[in-house]
Amino acid sequence: MRRIPVSALAQLTPRRLRDGALAVLVPVAACSVALAGLTTWVGAGRAGRPAEIRVEVGKVLMPSDGVPETAAFFRITNEGGSADTLIRATAREAPGDVTLSRHRMARGNAAYRSLIDSVSVAAGETLAMSPHGVDLTVPVRPGQWRPGDLVWFTLHFRHSGPVRVVGAVVRPGSAALP
Repeated sequence: MRRIPVSALAQLTPRRLRDGALAVLVPVAACSVALAGLTTWVGAGRAGRPAEIRVEVGKVLMPSDGVPETAAFFRITNEGGSADTLIRATAREAPGDVTLSRHRMARGNAAYRSLIDSVSVAAGETLAMSPHGVDLTVPVRPGQWRPGDLVWFTLHFRHSGPVRVVGAVVRPGSAALP
């Protein structure tokens, strides 16, 4: 066993002891807070639960004359314990590919659409698609749909897999969106 020289003990001043104690206290406190958070998360039953996706009946806007596409909106809720991602959507009745879009505002109150690859739905959160955010852009043939028609979609999620849901065709401005 090695002995500590008396001269080294003489260098231990109250300030050095306090600084050393603070240097140890900060990481211990941070770990304690993290452990308390994890304990609460596990106790609430959220730890390790997979995503549980619920999609409400959506709305499909009646296409304008001469416009080859329209928009569809759904309310997607993740009731699970981990995030999931909407990676694509399909509709058998659409004559082409349904795409995920995000609407953005430009100068002069103009809006434009940008295609996106996916959209995340966090655990315990809801994604409400809208004309001011994320939506589905759906190709359509002239006269294909009328108000009240039902259009079936399959929303494909990275972890939860496909979810089939129906969207009702509505006139723009005639009904609240999901």
